[in-house]
Amino acid sequence: MNRAISDVGPLALPSEKPKTTLASPHGPREGQPQVSDIEPKAPKTVVFALYDKVTLQDVAAPLEIFARANDFGANYEVTLVSPTGRAAATTSFVSLNVDMAMADVPERFDTLIVPGGVPPDFYFTPGEHDIPEEKTPDAVVEALQMVGDLAPRARRVASVCTGAFVLAALGLLDGRRATTHWAHCQELSRLYPDVEVVPDSLFVKDGRFITGAGITAGIDLGLAMVESDFGPDVARRVARWMVVFLQRPGGQAQFSVWTESELPVSGGLREILDAVVADPAADHSIAAMADRAAVSERHLVRMFRVQVGMTPARFVEQARLEAAKVLLATGDHGQEAVARRAGFGSADTMRRTFRRALGVSPSTYRSRFRTTGIHQPF
Repeated sequence: MNRAISDVGPLALPSEKPKTTLASPHGPREGQPQVSDIEPKAPKTVVFALYDKVTLQDVAAPLEIFARANDFGANYEVTLVSPTGRAAATTSFVSLNVDMAMADVPERFDTLIVPGGVPPDFYFTPGEHDIPEEKTPDAVVEALQMVGDLAPRARRVASVCTGAFVLAALGLLDGRRATTHWAHCQELSRLYPDVEVVPDSLFVKDGRFITGAGITAGIDLGLAMVESDFGPDVARRVARWMVVFLQRPGGQAQFSVWTESELPVSGGLREILDAVVADPAADHSIAAMADRAAVSERHLVRMFRVQVGMTPARFVEQARLEAAKVLLATGDHGQEAVARRAGFGSADTMRRTFRRALGVSPSTYRSRFRTTGIHQPF
């Protein structure tokens, strides 16, 4: 994955500085450069648009990245805003104080970040409401109004997790590629068919819009911004200090629970999908599945495309990949045995599929997702 964001240019920033300046209050950290050694760089103003029931980690993850980047030579000035200037309640038991109300944000600034929080069920496509407009939660109305006002004034706009639904509801992602939390990608695609949803990416950049996947993907998105704004060396040092990957291997598919079998499909196709999930090692060729469904192969392919959104072969591969992931993470079987039980036939085929789909080998997947590495209670 290419983390660099190459087509963002400088912006004339406002002379009035936001109130929250991310600088280390305790002086330089061990291993970080002294202030006198850092060549001054133009500040990048970042505005976080907060609303009630915002996801705390969606805010904290990129916020921490920007703060640590300042320790290593970046120059971010961050402002937290809410519609009225009141503190924003989060989904994690605490509230976040803000620096100012939406109305007080400078006319021009560099980056707007829209965190997630409100469940996607409450968003709607203008003119095609899924719920009556008068029943739309106040937090959704506030988020839409605030982002609608601020987005045109920013050089770039980023979302984390379900913040993509705010951008999509405003029409800002029409005709663009975007992502969100893996559990909500189907809903984003259903509600906003003009958005090309990329379900496996940790973040997607299209023009001046950057959408991040779920929750901790805000770290990946933040590092990408730091790399674009202040160079790869600063981003690498931040990643090292934060004990995270600068470029996380694989996309969010490696963390997701496989949900394609839960799609609303017709009874005949439902039985085929269930059979694939129940026994991924069985014969699931197009001919065999068409015979079980009592339809032609051509019609079976059409049913998959319309009702599942992928080809039969792709569905079977995903089922086998998911089965292999579970076997690797929960058992001690060798790769040849896992490959046979999951339906890949050979370990070589399974390894190629893992690398193509997840960007990691089966052995790497097992080592990373079987345990955290902590063997004592804590």
